[in-house]
Amino acid sequence: VQLQASGGGWVQPGGSLRLSCAGSGFNLDDYAIGWFRQAPGKEREEVSWTSNRGETTYYLNSVKGRFTILRDYARNTVYLQMNSLKSEDMAIYYCAAAAVELFRTYAGTPPPHVIEHWGQGTLVTVSS
Repeated sequence: VQLQASGGGWVQPGGSLRLSCAGSGFNLDDYAIGWFRQAPGKEREEVSWTSNRGETTYYLNSVKGRFTILRDYARNTVYLQMNSLKSEDMAIYYCAAAAVELFRTYAGTPPPHVIEHWGQGTLVTVSS
């Protein structure tokens, strides 16, 4: 059972990246899937979540309108499309899987201590 995060890299301010979170050994549609990020010297923050059926999503206020979380059920993958990237988006991004009932209990933002599966981080660098 594994989550594989990928897609990070370097981009100039205003650019776009798409992060991928692929499931191996289990079905992502049995879980709520989210993305956290942590920048150097800062606390980890929740960026976005999608419910198991994709009908409910959450976005951190600072990324609303710029980031979109999407499910590809055929590929067992969840994407985070990031547009209009800013320097403050620079961080290591982690994908996470949480039980559906906990996603509901925590109103769409399950905290780190209830996460069942973590992906490894992928680094996003935004600079000119």
